Amino acid sequence: MNQRMVFCQKLQKEAPGLTRVPYPGPLGQRIFESICMEAWQQWLQQQTLLINENRLNVLDPKSRSFLENEMQKFLFEGADEKPAGFKPIE
Repeated sequence: MNQRMVFCQKLQKEAPGLTRVPYPGPLGQRIFESICMEAWQQWLQQQTLLINENRLNVLDPKSRSFLENEMQKFLFEGADEKPAGFKPIE
């Protein structure tokens, strides 16, 4: 089976694409068409960080809306913000 390649908007390079649409609706389709697996994995790490640091409840519509907004900024606008007060473990 051939690997599907995409030009990744986040990493600005040709890379293996996702195997399926990772998110519902037009945003999910946009991600599928223009974000590579590597960038998606980076987003999943960022999302986990945001959920943990901000103590988000992913069942809460406000939290989901916040995460969707952050996902768009991270994948398509080059934003890679850490939560206020975040300190990586040394």
